[in-house]
Amino acid sequence: MVVADVSVRVAWPADATGIAQVQLRAWQQRYDGSPDLDTPTLAEAWRHSLSRPPEARHRALVALAGDQVVGFALTGPNTDPDADPATDGEMAEFTVSPDATRAGHGSRLLQACADTLGADGFARAVCWVDATDDVLRAFLTSAGWDADGASRELADESGTTLKQVRLHTALA
Repeated sequence: MVVADVSVRVAWPADATGIAQVQLRAWQQRYDGSPDLDTPTLAEAWRHSLSRPPEARHRALVALAGDQVVGFALTGPNTDPDADPATDGEMAEFTVSPDATRAGHGSRLLQACADTLGADGFARAVCWVDATDDVLRAFLTSAGWDADGASRELADESGTTLKQVRLHTALA
């Protein structure tokens, strides 16, 4: 019998390069080009972040195929102005490598996020999704997440704006 070697676990600082590679591949696909970052620079930022999370309820999770990082997600308290950070959690990032989609990694990663947020005492979770990311939105809504009517626009240094919508789900 053949058993797939796939899993999700809490990220370690040693996962920083793998996370950076997944993030860069996803950005290249999502934003039609290469960001002004390279893997070593982004990996160092991840290594620092994973070594010193702001508090115990801030977690990074990685989806693995064997020992290769194929996805990652960030969970923690929700910092939105209309949230209660004691009971409202947030999935601040959810990314699966474009070359590893449709293999179950996203489902495992999403379930691990829900389990982690629930174990950390959150009753509800939110996730901000790019307004044009129909694939991620469809994936999340098929798993029980719904739009709650909130939206926002983020601007980068060049003045380019990114519109996002907020999805939410009950964790109980």
